[in-house]
Amino acid sequence: MQRIITRNAAAVQGNWQKQLAQAVSNPAQLLMQLGLEPEHFQKDIQARKLFPMRVPQAFIDRMQTGDANDPLLRQVLPAAHEFIEQAGFTSDPLGEHQSAVPGLLHKYRSRVLLILKGGCAVNCRYCFRRHFPYQDNQPGQDWSEAIAYIAARPEIDEVILSGGDPLMANDRHLAKLFAQLATLPQLQRVRIHTRLPVVIPARVTEELVDLLGSFAKPVVMVTHINHPNEIDEAFSQAMFKLKQAGVQLLNQGVLLRDVNDNADTLCALSNRLFEVGILPYYLFMLDRVAGASHFEVAQEQAIALIKQLYRRLPGYLVPRLSREEAGKSSKTPIDLQM
Repeated sequence: MQRIITRNAAAVQGNWQKQLAQAVSNPAQLLMQLGLEPEHFQKDIQARKLFPMRVPQAFIDRMQTGDANDPLLRQVLPAAHEFIEQAGFTSDPLGEHQSAVPGLLHKYRSRVLLILKGGCAVNCRYCFRRHFPYQDNQPGQDWSEAIAYIAARPEIDEVILSGGDPLMANDRHLAKLFAQLATLPQLQRVRIHTRLPVVIPARVTEELVDLLGSFAKPVVMVTHINHPNEIDEAFSQAMFKLKQAGVQLLNQGVLLRDVNDNADTLCALSNRLFEVGILPYYLFMLDRVAGASHFEVAQEQAIALIKQLYRRLPGYLVPRLSREEAGKSSKTPIDLQM
């Protein structure tokens, strides 16, 4: 069945903010674009009231027409499983809902996380912050309190920009924040955790590349990619620009049932990442957030998969299998000898 195309002019495709504004939020519209009949998904569509759907056209264009089990579609389409209340799954699985100052989380001794923006370009159904109270943790464009907090603690040498997605902020906003970060004498690096360049590659503007490439300290960008089909030519070109500017590129993914829980997919992902200049970094066990239990993969299976990766890939292409736990001083590596 032929996909219904709703692309706008090339000018819109090159403008990330216009693409963002035109992201698809109606599950029925998404299904029809993919040649799938919405009436077969009525119970799934109802789950949008638990967590809104949002997916940019550039990401939809990478999905397989007519395939209800497409691994990209599964990550963004509401599912009836989200109504299941599973023991151990909570609204705050990482204990993050209390910030040190507005917009700043200080979970690890030497680094802090700034919630730069509450929104994302895409709403992943397994998102561990799908219940996060962003309205109480956004300082807008005034970062003076957060900067003062960091300046008073010389042990903090890394700032992580997160969200939501920090690249939802426009380049002018980011430039103001980076100017403030440059005043911190102890700062060793800035890290950006983002999915936006994956789902809208046009977000990597020349202004953004210049800003990150000219910053006085090293900049690390950690992308969030779970499946090799997420990587297309436009994204590859965007990563090349960042790499040329001196930005270190890493990836962290989440192990998701029926998305990437097999060795062939994970091997293909690591190889494809390396082809576009990104080093696999972490593969996380699912954060046990309410509404996402259907994505969970058993730890025993995860260990078996990583062992297969070590047999099939060079060590530098095998991501660290880890989980994040509330109250811990660092990520928790999974013992492969278990």
